[in-house]
Amino acid sequence: MLAILSAVATIAVASPSLAADPKPDAVVKNKNIDARVFLDDKIKADATLAADCLAEGKKWLDKNAGDAAASRKQDPQFFKEGGWDFERRYSIRSVVADRYVSVLRDDYMDTHGAHPNSDVNTILWDKSENKRISIRPFFTETADNGATMKAMVKAIIASLKVEKKKRDSSETATEEWFKGLTPSLLKIGAVTLAPSTETGRSSGLTFHYPPYAVGPYAEGQYVAYVPWETLKPYLTPEGARIFGGTRPKGDAEEPQ
Repeated sequence: MLAILSAVATIAVASPSLAADPKPDAVVKNKNIDARVFLDDKIKADATLAADCLAEGKKWLDKNAGDAAASRKQDPQFFKEGGWDFERRYSIRSVVADRYVSVLRDDYMDTHGAHPNSDVNTILWDKSENKRISIRPFFTETADNGATMKAMVKAIIASLKVEKKKRDSSETATEEWFKGLTPSLLKIGAVTLAPSTETGRSSGLTFHYPPYAVGPYAEGQYVAYVPWETLKPYLTPEGARIFGGTRPKGDAEEPQ
């Protein structure tokens, strides 16, 4: 119970209204919605990456503003206490080989339902090519139901079970909650390159799951860690070049 209350508290603290924030990088504010996008300073230092994130963020603002306007027109009674509250934050999680930048995209949404909600997604940015990429270049094959993806799913589930045990939530470490983790790169979860004790390298992959993805809302978000050694048989030369070392202690202790 303590772990669940802690997770709920974590979600509550994530609410933008409880933190003193810098000026947003993009805003839509009217009677229907108050929505903001923030880029961290490290992203702003890379003009191309910043422009890419901001363009995506603005599209997100516009879509939600349109949805809020339509919802108010259809159900005005739900806006008596004010409009929707949305926030998106882009932050750099790691930079590997001075080339591959892992970005976390954290969303907060309050549409006056039973409770606010949050979401998390990721971006892998190639500084050399100035574009978004996937983790495919690091593995010899990433076919659906292939050996690489099956190994990833197995390691992810093992990691999630450990995390659930830490939160005293082992009762939800079940096949029912993990059924969405299929061996497909597009369905396995939002992925980042984990930091490493070796400068310029990655210690493995971290997979980021929002509330409801692999557990009930009260458990909050989950991060599953897969060490690079587990995936060593499937690495390309580029994968072998960028992976190494171990996960820093601080990274393991705090969700990223």
